[in-house]
Amino acid sequence: MNPFSNTETAFQLKSNQDLKKAKFLFLCIEKPALTKFGTVFLNTAMKYNFPFAKGIVKDTLFRHFCGGETMQKCIPVIQNMYSKGVSSILDYSVEGKEEEATFDHTVQETVKIINFAADNPAIPFSVFKPTGFGRLGLYEKAGSQQLLSDSEKEEWQRVCNRYYQVCELSHTLGLPIMIDAEESWMQTAVDDLTEELMKKFNQEKCIVWGTLQMYRKGRLDFLKSQRKKAENGGYFIGFKIVRGAYMEKERERAQKMGYPSPIQPDKESTDRQYDEAMNFMLQNIDRISLYSGTHNEASNERLIELIAQYGLKKNHPKIWFGQLYGMSDNISFNLGKLGYNIAKYLPYGPIRNVVPYLTRRAEENTSVAGQTGRELSLLRKEILRRGI
Repeated sequence: MNPFSNTETAFQLKSNQDLKKAKFLFLCIEKPALTKFGTVFLNTAMKYNFPFAKGIVKDTLFRHFCGGETMQKCIPVIQNMYSKGVSSILDYSVEGKEEEATFDHTVQETVKIINFAADNPAIPFSVFKPTGFGRLGLYEKAGSQQLLSDSEKEEWQRVCNRYYQVCELSHTLGLPIMIDAEESWMQTAVDDLTEELMKKFNQEKCIVWGTLQMYRKGRLDFLKSQRKKAENGGYFIGFKIVRGAYMEKERERAQKMGYPSPIQPDKESTDRQYDEAMNFMLQNIDRISLYSGTHNEASNERLIELIAQYGLKKNHPKIWFGQLYGMSDNISFNLGKLGYNIAKYLPYGPIRNVVPYLTRRAEENTSVAGQTGRELSLLRKEILRRGI
């Protein structure tokens, strides 16, 4: 029996009105042409301060995919989910900015999250995006061993200082912090910096976590090399594993610039590498911590099977399941009810500034095969069950 089929559990926190609004939203997202037009329209409308735009975004995409505009406004959502066995990871989801002042503000916001989460058992991790702390182009140059100018060296040092600031605070407070992954051409610099931080702050337990995009070739080998380094160095490592979110961009860039695509040739290869990574991490659970971030039901079922196969507790402190807020509630809340560790990414931020994140979520639901159809099917099932 599918452990994620109980819609009463999945949507227990949604009112009848919430269900109907969610159904309408996914009906719109289901149509690629409408989604493409809508995302362009909303980005343009917000950019030029159309008076009606904020209200439309707030009552549709923002309401469904975000917890609030501030941490404080997320508290009711955090508490309600935690009461049903589902934890939260606050994610300051402002994207696409490249000013130093914005990077410093993002660090300040991350510090607030860490302090806020350290006193709240409902928030087991903090997180940040590398491009929230520095320019994508600078990461690319630093990771490819290109010679940096004096001003770029100073800029890169500021990026490193930002990482160290939040990781040191996390270490002091004992709260794990995840470093997200982004485009492959900037990831080498992020991986190197993450490894350095793991060596420094993960001597006693895993505080600093990296992220592996398993749709990229060679990530399983990278994971194995990281485990060997950690064992030799006497420190612990942790990774969030995801499939990835930049496939079309990655392939287009590789073709345009004439280098081999870093992306797996097909979905089956990605799925296989993802499942092999989970298996390897559980085999090495004494050294590695796992956060499995996926909306794929088969992978979640596979992790349940592996936990049982290796005789591990459902709520083993080094094993976490994860999904995004507003997606796959059937997985999240049924896992919570069954007693597994589950933490949903809970984005927040000023509506105007999180529109790029929101439109990316809409486009992702449109492009991922079966995602929108599954959400709609579950919503319809629960609406029918309630008789509304």
